[in-house]
Amino acid sequence: MDFLDELKELGVDVDKALKSLAGKAALYEKLVKKFPGTAKEYYVSPDFGDSETDDAIEKTHALKGVAGNLSITPLYNGYSDIVQLLREGKPEQAREALKKLIPVQEDIIKCIENHI
Repeated sequence: MDFLDELKELGVDVDKALKSLAGKAALYEKLVKKFPGTAKEYYVSPDFGDSETDDAIEKTHALKGVAGNLSITPLYNGYSDIVQLLREGKPEQAREALKKLIPVQEDIIKCIENHI
């Protein structure tokens, strides 16, 4: 199985991403391979404190945007939910959602890193 097929298996909408990039698979691969660095830079621990909520909103919103641009659908949907929960003043629910999303993100990052 090639890299893009592996991403598809993890729920990434590779076809949508390729469509937005005029079918340029090499460009998509180049862009998606930058995601692990972005995820590390904007990592939000599920144990963030109440005083860190604004920072968590900022970081999860950034990750949502990058995941959306790359059509990493499971992460886009997960971070969208987390941003909404944080903005609604529901940090406990956001923490729980983040705990469930991190393993999904780790699987996607592992797949990407295996092809770098």
